Amino acid sequence: MHWSRILGIALLVGGVILLVMGYNATEGLGEELHETLTGRYTDETRMYFIGGGIMAVVGLVLTVFGARR
Repeated sequence: MHWSRILGIALLVGGVILLVMGYNATEGLGEELHETLTGRYTDETRMYFIGGGIMAVVGLVLTVFGARR
């Protein structure tokens, strides 16, 4: 297996973990209170979703299209 595919798999797994952490953060009492009062999530929760989404997409692209022979 080529290094780019291994890196892609690692990024994909890391991205999914960040997305799950972001989802779990939305269920917290403080987060629900903040979202109720302001109508949006905290910056930390949004960074989990944005970072996880970017990492997952880059990882998927590297896994599928990386190291063509």
